[in-house]
Amino acid sequence: MNPLAMGTVIFSDVHADADAVGMFSAYIRAPAFAGRFGPVDTLVNLGDILHRGNNPGRALEIIRDLGKDFTLVSVLGNHDHAFLNDIPVSGSDEQSTRRHLDLHGSPLLSIFSGMPMEWVDKKILYVHGGPLDLGSQTLRLKCWQRLSHTSGDSFTGYHYTAQMAFEALENRGLSHMICGHQHTHVCCRKTASGIREHVLRFVREDDTGSPTGWIETAEVPLDIPTLFRLGGCHGDLPEFAYLSDTAFTYIRMPAAPEPGRDPAP
Repeated sequence: MNPLAMGTVIFSDVHADADAVGMFSAYIRAPAFAGRFGPVDTLVNLGDILHRGNNPGRALEIIRDLGKDFTLVSVLGNHDHAFLNDIPVSGSDEQSTRRHLDLHGSPLLSIFSGMPMEWVDKKILYVHGGPLDLGSQTLRLKCWQRLSHTSGDSFTGYHYTAQMAFEALENRGLSHMICGHQHTHVCCRKTASGIREHVLRFVREDDTGSPTGWIETAEVPLDIPTLFRLGGCHGDLPEFAYLSDTAFTYIRMPAAPEPGRDPAP
């Protein structure tokens, strides 16, 4: 790896899980991370900082502080959009709802001021949900769109197919898209013989920089047009990614050590 090459770290769907995003924050600052993947130039937050979890204020503080140490780019998620516009959505329990009510009027919400629904860099589209320009109706906004096998309007947001996404990218002269939103990773590649879902094969690695001493990674080259969907940076196996000039690497970091296995010192 070129030691001078800089990379981008991408994360999505924190959902007010301050513990998970705190571990993520500590890990990408650790020397072992740069040693394994490369230096970090930019962080991209793909949205959904809020809702469902119980510590939205602390999650916002951690992401705000990341912006002091790295170039931080954020795009709006559908749950962020819903919170800011008082749109009811499912998934938050009573404690989460109460903690989010306490956020109203907080200066921490300034992180959302002027936040766009997409960002483009080096022919890559970064977006929470999808790439389609479908007007201003809420469920058709880019932060609400969902990658699916079929297309059409839905009460969860407009569903689009991989083919529709590749066509939208090609029309804009773009080659790749990175999104989140659905909490499960997917990789679709546009090959000479058609669009194929690429099976991700995660490899377990010992890593002293990880709080639990190990991570799992799956690397995909940037050699052909590709849709990358990230799992969420929350819960028991927070997921994020490192983007170099040549590859996109999915990274999963367990939130707790295995029984009988000591965490990293």
